Amino acid sequence: MFLLRANYTHPAFREAARDMLPLATGIAAWGLMTGVAMVKSGMSVFEALAMTLLVYAGSAQLAAIPLIVASAPMWVILATAFCVNLRFVVFSLHLRPYLMHMPRWRRLVNGFMTADMSYAMFTRRFPHPPTTPEEQHQQEAFLCGNYFVTWASWMASSVIGIVLGNLIPTSWGLGFAGVLCLVGILCSLANTPLRRLSAVIAGAAAVATYALPLKLNIVAAIAITVAIAFVLDKKLAPPPEPTA
Repeated sequence: MFLLRANYTHPAFREAARDMLPLATGIAAWGLMTGVAMVKSGMSVFEALAMTLLVYAGSAQLAAIPLIVASAPMWVILATAFCVNLRFVVFSLHLRPYLMHMPRWRRLVNGFMTADMSYAMFTRRFPHPPTTPEEQHQQEAFLCGNYFVTWASWMASSVIGIVLGNLIPTSWGLGFAGVLCLVGILCSLANTPLRRLSAVIAGAAAVATYALPLKLNIVAAIAITVAIAFVLDKKLAPPPEPTA
């Protein structure tokens, strides 16, 4: 327990939390969408909460929900979740040299808490396994910081989505969850000023051209946004460095 408490007081924990915070919005949007999808698919609040707390795997949850609703055989549900999460086998193989010094129960906890973004942020920060006890402590503390922000964002937003799923009219159905899914993609990608401005322009253009038939306002919004973003990117690009 001392080592675990030490992780949360290590500077690497705060560093990892700061690095992960900009991504928390996208994670929360995905969690919100998943929570709504679980309830709107017919799962009870208890089942949705249990799945959120015990499974902690957004893509596997979304893949399993329609199979559960369709009363598919258990082996089909498990096989589907296994295939969706095969990427974590690769993550585990890569992280093995980083974690083998830990007791088994801590390795299992790390395996459960590992998510796509926490893995990506950790391996970018530490391209090589630790060689000293201090490096081991630093890397474990960094992982804990990643886990904390990712887990808290996902769990809080999923629970909110489950609550909203009971409040949203049934007529909105899973189509509303699909909209939240797109919002999640938008939030995760809008990580630069130009991208955020592009999102605003696209939204405004889609509303301004809403009267177009066949939902061509979406196509128009894309074309307008791409053209404006292209011009702005050219104007805002730094000048080329002079050659010697």
